[in-house]
Amino acid sequence: MAITIKDVAKLSNVAPSTVSRVIANSPRISEKTKIKVRAAMDELGYHPNFIARSLANQSTRVIGLVLPNSTDVFFQNPFFPTVLRGLSDGANERQYALQISTGKTDEEIYEGVIQMVQGGRVDGVILLYSRIEDKVLNYLKERKFPFVVIGKPFKDVETITYVDNDNYLASKEATNYLLGLGHKQIGFIGGDLNFVVTIERLLGFEKALREAGIQSEDDYIIHSEFLREGGQEAIRKLINLKNPPTALVVADDLMALGVLNTLIEMNISVPEDISILSFNNVLFSELSHPPLTSVDINIFELGFQASKKLIQLLENPNEPVKRMIVPHQLVKRFSCSENK
Repeated sequence: MAITIKDVAKLSNVAPSTVSRVIANSPRISEKTKIKVRAAMDELGYHPNFIARSLANQSTRVIGLVLPNSTDVFFQNPFFPTVLRGLSDGANERQYALQISTGKTDEEIYEGVIQMVQGGRVDGVILLYSRIEDKVLNYLKERKFPFVVIGKPFKDVETITYVDNDNYLASKEATNYLLGLGHKQIGFIGGDLNFVVTIERLLGFEKALREAGIQSEDDYIIHSEFLREGGQEAIRKLINLKNPPTALVVADDLMALGVLNTLIEMNISVPEDISILSFNNVLFSELSHPPLTSVDINIFELGFQASKKLIQLLENPNEPVKRMIVPHQLVKRFSCSENK
């Protein structure tokens, strides 16, 4: 015979409604009562029927995740598995599941989101990127469908809940670090200019140079995909300049790994011949040769807070728009040295 909420309520000496609130993790129930009820559930082997509860509440308890259109970037760049861990932990805390939507083109992504939303498959959506122009974001806004962005929106900032780093400040600080080491010929390798994160980091880089009285050189600024191959292509162009840079700000660790690999092939030493500073502080940045000086943007926390903010919107439709800035930190290793 199946165990019911009434059986749990009887064993824990509370009302069935209290058991329901414990299952929903209601803040109205004390921790002492939650512990008692959960102990009774464990003893009886009771497992809540979330499908039935979702039907009753007209809720799927599923969060849709929208990825960039480049599957290569998603599967190869460690940023995404790490941010997914944060998203998953945040969702699991409130017993939500995740559904991933992606595509090879912007149109495929857009159609996938329409199917998720209009098909009633998800309660809300998290965009794992922020673009300058984005049909998906505009669609969600027009439908007034709950969503959160990982990254600063390009426009309508005051009306969209988002989680991000201060990428402008982080890039400015990173560039100032290289300036402090005596470098004046500093290059910048960034990602796709359609992503707001690329623009923010480029602006911070250029601001630091201007404040130091240095004119940024167009030849020193290259944009490519957030992949190892992107870094390889960029560094070949920079090294072949008449006066190549003595230091680089690279917008992503995977790109920086491509830079390192290519420099090794060219018998150019890091940091003796050129210093490299990158972003994200993923695991291999510590394991590379030499270990990379990198800006830790706390990727896991970006995902965790995005889940948390969306669930707050779902559970309280009157929740105000929020801006969450996750702190960053420069982790100094061995890929930068003084310019002699």
